[in-house]
Amino acid sequence: MAYIPGGGAPAGGPAPVGSQYCVCKVELSVSGQNLLDRDVTSKSDPFCVLFTENNGRWIEYDRTETAVNNLNPAFSKKFVLDYHFEEVQKLKFALFDQDKSSTQLDEHDFLGQFSCSLGVIVSSKKITRPLLLMNDKPAGKGLITVAAQELSDNRVITLSLAGRKLDKKDLFGKSDPFLEFYKPGHDGKWMLVHRTEVIKYTLDPVWKPFTVPLVSLCDGDMEKPIQVMCYDYDNDGGHDFIGEFQTSVSQMCEARDGVPVRWLEFECINPKKQRKKKNYKNSGVIILRSCKINRDYSFLDYILGGCQLLFTVGIDFTASNGNPLDPSSLHYINPMGTNEYLSAIWAVGQIIQDYDSDKMFPALGFGAQLPPDWKVSHEFAINFNPTNPFCSGVDGIAQAYSACLPHIRFYGPTNFSPIINHVARFAAQATQQPTATQYFILLIITDGVISDMEETRHAVVQASKLPMSIIIVGVGNADFAAMEFLDGDSRVLRSHTGEEAARDIVQFVPFREFRNAAKETLAKAVLAELPQQVVQYFKHKSLPPSHSEPA
Repeated sequence: MAYIPGGGAPAGGPAPVGSQYCVCKVELSVSGQNLLDRDVTSKSDPFCVLFTENNGRWIEYDRTETAVNNLNPAFSKKFVLDYHFEEVQKLKFALFDQDKSSTQLDEHDFLGQFSCSLGVIVSSKKITRPLLLMNDKPAGKGLITVAAQELSDNRVITLSLAGRKLDKKDLFGKSDPFLEFYKPGHDGKWMLVHRTEVIKYTLDPVWKPFTVPLVSLCDGDMEKPIQVMCYDYDNDGGHDFIGEFQTSVSQMCEARDGVPVRWLEFECINPKKQRKKKNYKNSGVIILRSCKINRDYSFLDYILGGCQLLFTVGIDFTASNGNPLDPSSLHYINPMGTNEYLSAIWAVGQIIQDYDSDKMFPALGFGAQLPPDWKVSHEFAINFNPTNPFCSGVDGIAQAYSACLPHIRFYGPTNFSPIINHVARFAAQATQQPTATQYFILLIITDGVISDMEETRHAVVQASKLPMSIIIVGVGNADFAAMEFLDGDSRVLRSHTGEEAARDIVQFVPFREFRNAAKETLAKAVLAELPQQVVQYFKHKSLPPSHSEPA
């Protein structure tokens, strides 16, 4: 999906834009081990303070209770934060020995601290690290353990229902029954949660199975009463009441799919008829054929479940970039040690690297002539080691990039398909796994028009079936219409054979829109939609997180 200045919806109609899909609540649990003993006659009384970084300054966010006389505390107070995938959220945990009742931290003895990003904790689910003193020396043998858990009930319930011998309400026909589900509202009134489709001309309807969030149906409370109303549909909106019954999710869970003897039957009661007729039994029966509760997995579920985001960068070394020794070149590294290529690598890499356990990233180049025979290559390791193209962290990518510039000749053409196919081969191997273990992200940084458009379209369409996303950052002031074409916002991308992309996996962003913006802004625009692309793929393939908990 393309970056849209001002944050508007793409031309294809309203679509989610921005970070709304990446935000959720994360709960952090903290414990300490082997803390320094600062008290003479007893042990330390530790508490933990969480700081968040804001514009380069550490701001106190919250603090735990004090664990009295304890060098191995497990704090019951949790830290709850908003999680934004597309941001680097820096955290600092500092432990103190409480000596006085003062809230001023300098009144208490310092026991050590630990700093990291929220992404590091989330990607590991649980981390244990040594505590450091202010001078970065170890705080004795002190350790801190931080565990992350998503704070959301993402369970969904799927119900399959039918009716039998419902009351006849139409004068010249039978009935057109439908069901409505209600839960108690905060005001004591019943609140409509779901309405089934109408089944025409029958007293024995079978409704389509439907799925609703458990939070919507019963606020996540399995014992909360649920009111089910059955009506006969009328075109004028004056639907005729057939009957009602009450149940709960815990009761409905007794139904077993595909086992008729374990189906649940609820008598549909019309209170008015019940009061008037002595021999009234019911107005029909509603049959619950199956009730299933599953998790509607979120991006954070997949990350906490152990899914690795594997990052590859592809760099355009075609002649249109200009001589890297010339200050007008897009590859010229200025006195500040950067250029638009490096800025794009840093913006994306600093986020992604937290979600890859070994932080070893392949860095590939295309469009250059390579020594010693000066043949053009569209898929070469910028560290000149084709059997091991991996760079250590984003720093390693930047160093390999700078080091290779004097040793290659910028040439052409601008072919994307070899690098896309390179990453796709690894993504295809990941599809053999029964759970969500790996998702591949290819960052292509380029200055101009694609030469192999037909091959690139075909490569993108094939990659759309794989656990893979492609981010294209356009540097310079060229016409990037071809990139917009690859980005399937306003139309479905098709290959030259007419095959449609399974999903939109390309995100294009022109760097020129961010030249004067804060460096974090580019990362937000480029990565804001990656979480829903990850979720979309794994949900479509019905792949659960590797370490998922039962619903």
